Amino acid sequence: MEVILAQPRGFCAGVIRAIETVERALHLHGTPVYVLHEIVHNRHVVGALRDRGARFVENLEKVPLGAVTIFSAHGVSNGVVEQAIQRNLRAIDATCPLVTKVHLQARRYSGEGMEIIIVGHPGHPEVEGTRGRIDGPVHVLSTPQEVEILEVKQPEHLAYVTQTTLSLDDTREVIDNLKQRFPSITGPELQDICYATQSRQNAVRRLSQEIDLLLVVGARYSSNSNRLREAGEQNGLPAYLIEDEGEIEPKWLKNKGKIGITAGASTPEILVQGVLAKLRSYGKLSVREMRGRQETIRFSLPKSKYL
Repeated sequence: MEVILAQPRGFCAGVIRAIETVERALHLHGTPVYVLHEIVHNRHVVGALRDRGARFVENLEKVPLGAVTIFSAHGVSNGVVEQAIQRNLRAIDATCPLVTKVHLQARRYSGEGMEIIIVGHPGHPEVEGTRGRIDGPVHVLSTPQEVEILEVKQPEHLAYVTQTTLSLDDTREVIDNLKQRFPSITGPELQDICYATQSRQNAVRRLSQEIDLLLVVGARYSSNSNRLREAGEQNGLPAYLIEDEGEIEPKWLKNKGKIGITAGASTPEILVQGVLAKLRSYGKLSVREMRGRQETIRFSLPKSKYL
């Protein structure tokens, strides 16, 4: 078999920043350090940080008063921020800067008296965090069909923002339908789409021209990992989302000469290497990396008196 590795793949700058934030807090403050929700959507990453002393909670009521507490990369609502202040928590905000940008856009639109539409998946932590940053009416939708039945109070005063783990390709049809139904709607420029989500999907589409099978290494509940699998399927490939090498089914590989591998934005490279080791156990394997521009974007750690 020949394996071709997607470029880029794996960790994005926002995920690297979030993980380094937890590691830095553990180094400075010792254990335990509390993290609201999973810092990123990957159980291997979360497990490794838990082993080092991080404690992951689903609400701040489980955090002792005054404890060091980190908000995940997905962002949080105004209500969570207020609760942290009331509990005197030493809060560190590890929200991805690109998510923060969406928060600021949404709040600006709302401040101008606009009704806000979030294009994203209801219930996703990032969407809920964005929704909770907006004072005023908010709608969340993810399909073109939902656009057709959407009821708004001010059709002439609408604005939209998008979930960052959805690419331009993921949101295009919904946004096109919004613009067709509400011609005066306003929203962010195309360059405001998360670079990591789009670049990883673009890489999969290029890779799809060379392979017979796509393996996406990532968490089942990771939005961007699921979109990578869908991108492979849309290009006519059998594509599977696996959390690690233990989920590979040998029958997938039958009569497949070229296998493509990519990884979601919250997937560490060590898991990709584990998949390669598993494939080598089946027989002779050649590995190469596809041509592609390596990402050089880096985000500095959050500005906080606790870091």
